[in-house]
Amino acid sequence: MLARFIVRAIFAAVGLAIAAHLVPGVGYASLGSLIAAALLLGIVNAFVRPVIFVLTLPLTIVTLGLFLLVVNAAMIGLVAMLLSGFHVNGLLPGVLAAIVTGVTSWIGGMVLGDAKR
Repeated sequence: MLARFIVRAIFAAVGLAIAAHLVPGVGYASLGSLIAAALLLGIVNAFVRPVIFVLTLPLTIVTLGLFLLVVNAAMIGLVAMLLSGFHVNGLLPGVLAAIVTGVTSWIGGMVLGDAKR
């Protein structure tokens, strides 16, 4: 289970690095801060995101799920607020970083296989 978390954090770090290179307004100071951001993003997604998801469920239903992009951007923004070596300048860079990181994590999930089956 811990090894799975570490591999998922590596995929998240790769996604954040790709986002930092592709999306203006997203960046990191060093490799250490990138890894710390990925680990912190995993923790935030495990504990904070479910609460935010439940609180914003009506808005998510009305927008046919598109509001989840904003929720994911908020989680990346929260990581940027908590970590000084990682920054996101605004909502649009956050949403674009959430898309890039989400696609990378999805690919990582496919590589790892689904543990729920």
